[in-house]
Amino acid sequence: MLRNERYGILVAKRPVKWNTSLAAKALAVGCASCLVVGCIGIGIASAGVAADSDVDSFGIDMTRIENDEAASDPEPSEEASREANVLASASVRDISQGIAAIEEEEEAARIAAEEAARAEEEARIAAAEAAKARQQAQAAREAAADALAGLPDVDWSVGEEEFVSAWTARIDAYLAGSPLAGQGKTFAEAAWNNGVDPRWSPAISNTESSKGAHCFAPYNAWGWGGSGWSSWEEAINAHVAGLASSYGYSITYASATKYCPPNADHWFSATLSQMKLI
Repeated sequence: MLRNERYGILVAKRPVKWNTSLAAKALAVGCASCLVVGCIGIGIASAGVAADSDVDSFGIDMTRIENDEAASDPEPSEEASREANVLASASVRDISQGIAAIEEEEEAARIAAEEAARAEEEARIAAAEAAKARQQAQAAREAAADALAGLPDVDWSVGEEEFVSAWTARIDAYLAGSPLAGQGKTFAEAAWNNGVDPRWSPAISNTESSKGAHCFAPYNAWGWGGSGWSSWEEAINAHVAGLASSYGYSITYASATKYCPPNADHWFSATLSQMKLI
C-alpha cells in the first residue's frame, strides 16, 4: 500500500512496474539466447581457421617463426653444394659413352682371351711336334747306329802303299763309267793324307751328282760350297780335306744332319748304302 501524498490517502500499489521489469527480463533472456546461438554458428563456421585464430590469440607470429628457422639454418658448404650439383647433373647425364666404353673393354677382354687360348693351343702343338721330332731323331740315330754296324772297318795298319793300292782298285771299280772314272788313286791318297774313310767322298759324289754327272759348278760333284774347281784332282783333294776338318773321320747321322739338313735321313741312308758298295 502506498500513501497518496497529494490526497493524504493510502492507495494500493499498481503492478505495472513489476510487469515492466518482467518483460525486460524476458527480452534480455531472448537476446542472450540469440547471442549464444549466433556465437555457436560463428564458432562452427570458423572451425577451419581455429588453429590460426588460437595461435593469433596467444600472440604467436608464424611468419616470424619461419623466418627465424630459416635464419638459424647454416649456409651449405662448398663440398655439399658440389655433391648436390653432381647428383643433380647425374640425373640428366648422357651415359651412352660410358656404355660404349664398357662394351669396348668387354670386347678387348674377349679378344685377349681368344688370343691367349690360341697361343696356348699353338704352344701345345709345338711341344708335341718337338717331342715327335726328338723321338724320330732318336730312332734315326739308333737306326743309323745299326746301319753303321754293317759297314766294314777300314784297315789302316797295312801302311800307306798297301792302303792306297787296295782302295784305288775298289774305288775305280765303283766309279767305272762315270765322269769320275779313273780317280780311284786320287781319292785313296787324299783319304790317307787326311785320315778319312776312303769310301766317304766317292759315295757323296753319287748322292749329290750321280758321280759327277750333274754338277752345279765345274768339277763340283759333292754340292760343296758355292763354286767349282779347275780339275777333278783339285776338287777331290779339297773335298776330302774339307770332310776331315768339318765332319770327321767317316759318315754319322750327325754329319748327315749337318751336310744336308733338309733331308738328312735320305742323305744318310743313300750315302751309307753307296759306301757299303765300295
